[in-house]
Amino acid sequence: MISTSGKARLASMVGNALEWYDFAIYGYFAVVLGKHFFPSDDPAVSIIAAFGVFAIGFLARPVGSILFGTLGDRVGRRRVLIVSVLVMAVPTTLIGLLPTYAEIGAWAPGLLVLLRLLQGLSVGGEMTGSITFMVEGASSNRRGRAGSWAYFGVGIGSCSAPLPDRS
Repeated sequence: MISTSGKARLASMVGNALEWYDFAIYGYFAVVLGKHFFPSDDPAVSIIAAFGVFAIGFLARPVGSILFGTLGDRVGRRRVLIVSVLVMAVPTTLIGLLPTYAEIGAWAPGLLVLLRLLQGLSVGGEMTGSITFMVEGASSNRRGRAGSWAYFGVGIGSCSAPLPDRS
């Protein structure tokens, strides 16, 4: 039987692993995404645009930390962590269902930018929120170890993402 703190550690690790898995997949498949969402006569332009959208997710992280951190202080970390996981799950699903540029034109890259922005906000909120939640619930001599479980999940998620076939 896993203790309550063990369940919290596991949930934190799994949540961060899933979020960073998605971030890694986007980065690995930026070439493919560039072709379908940012078509251009110059493939370099498509790739640069795809990586620009990738960067938007990272730039949104500090804003997500501030937004979700403030909410966590006011309404409780557990509630806010659940919301941040949902804010990640919905855009991730929608990106998988998003029509390409060939199907809906300029709406495709616009929606992709919006969804990546939401993912970045979520990662910023979930990462910092889960660490804070874990550290606050740990005994004073175990706080560093408790907070490190979130980063363990980041490593697992980033390393688990499949690389595209380059053949």
